[in-house]
Amino acid sequence: MKTIWYILYNFLIIPFLYLIIRLLGFFNNKVKRGIKGRDRIFEELILNSATLDKSKKLIWFHSSSLGEFEQAKPIIKELKKGDDINILITFFSPSGYENSRKYPYADLVSYIPLDTHSNAERFISIVRPDLAVMMRYDIWPNHVWAMKKYNIPSIIVDATMKDNSARKLPLAKSFHKYLFGNISTILAVSESDVQGFKEFNVPANRIKAVGDTRFDRVYQRSIVAREKNLIKENLLKDKNIFVAGSTWQLDEDVILPAFAKLSIYDSDTIMIIAPHEPTEVHLERIENEFAGTLETIRFSFMNNYNNERVIIVDSIGILLTLYTYADLAFVGGSFKQSIHNVLEAAVYGIPVMFGPKIENSQESQQLLKRGGGILIKNKSEAYRQLRTMFNNDKLRKAKGKISFDYVKENLGATEKILEEIYKII
Repeated sequence: MKTIWYILYNFLIIPFLYLIIRLLGFFNNKVKRGIKGRDRIFEELILNSATLDKSKKLIWFHSSSLGEFEQAKPIIKELKKGDDINILITFFSPSGYENSRKYPYADLVSYIPLDTHSNAERFISIVRPDLAVMMRYDIWPNHVWAMKKYNIPSIIVDATMKDNSARKLPLAKSFHKYLFGNISTILAVSESDVQGFKEFNVPANRIKAVGDTRFDRVYQRSIVAREKNLIKENLLKDKNIFVAGSTWQLDEDVILPAFAKLSIYDSDTIMIIAPHEPTEVHLERIENEFAGTLETIRFSFMNNYNNERVIIVDSIGILLTLYTYADLAFVGGSFKQSIHNVLEAAVYGIPVMFGPKIENSQESQQLLKRGGGILIKNKSEAYRQLRTMFNNDKLRKAKGKISFDYVKENLGATEKILEEIYKII
């Protein structure tokens, strides 16, 4: 069966994926950048790896994109406090690579080559890591098999295995049994995930629940964010602040009318909305939604703020800091397809609202179960919850405490992961 899966993967799946990627490269700028960025990947790796101190251990961290890399940062930062570790970071997507090339704790940053047998063999033979750490789910089989061949240990960190995972379908399950059999250690988020991986015949001594580094990361970032002053203190004084973050149009179709209705009865509440993609078209659509009812201002013009009720964020990368001003948050994606990171809001001790599409987020489900999260299904429910939260300070603060306590009790995954890494290296 092992030989069959190796053959099928390399002679059927990989050529098909390669063809799809090449075709998408003609129409999708992101895919095109990823293809072009790999043109000289091996030449650059040879040149750059030659500058490393070979007396130090090399740990390779791989993430699919920027979001997964955020989960690796607490681990990498702690590892680099010593002076005996080199860090190689790779990405599949251009967003991760392009935004992390100057990451201060990395000694090398690269794309991962496309997962052909020859590419994987060449990559591993050039970099020769002492340990590979794969974040969450982006696991490329030929690279795993090449590491096995060279006796390089590998760890999956922040690993999850949901009950409805497609990896549990019959053919996929057979393939993943073979794949996971070549991984040295799987560090899962929870005990339920551990049980999920055991269905793939992963031995108990190679899998452990250690928690999720996302809790550590958002907590660390919140400490830094609290010290920033993106908005002058006097501008929002004595106001109730509602922050809607990472929103898509389907989210806004619910949230914006609800806030507009709230503003009729509540003159002290201000909305800060940060769309997931702040394109000019998107920003104008939000402005038009409030035309004739509420004054709006774009965040880049906050120096001219004159008590506008809606602040529209027209840049990226500042949402986590904006949550510091919030008394209540809404996290987007939850009416579209999959919710964004609710922990970024919960860490500030505020209630977190979201729509019904939270199947991808254990954190949303836990917040909802505990009472720190508020699920809304339509405009009427959104309006009703907004009024309740801003009319009942005691209830709002109680729910906020639940949110913060949930984050706080889940801190510490980084230390447990480091213990496992140090056992290996």
